[in-house]
Amino acid sequence: METIKQYYRVDRREIAFLKFIFEAYDGLAVSTTIDPQAGIVMFRIAPGCEADVEMILQDLKKDIMIEQYTKCLK
Repeated sequence: METIKQYYRVDRREIAFLKFIFEAYDGLAVSTTIDPQAGIVMFRIAPGCEADVEMILQDLKKDIMIEQYTKCLK
C-alpha cells in the first residue's frame, strides 16, 4: 500500500497533541516529526483518506496553527 506524504508546519508545542489526535483515527494517517524546533511534521496518509485528513486538519486550525509546508526538504 503506497501512502501519500504531506508536510505541515505546526506550533511546535502542539506536535504531541497532533500525533495523539491522528493515532486515535487508527489507520488514517501516521505523523512523523521532521524538525521539532521548526514544527515541521510529515503525515503518511492512507490512500483514499486524504479528504478525511484535510477535514480534521481544517477543524484543528480553529485552535492551533497548522499550515501546509511546501518548502524544499533535503
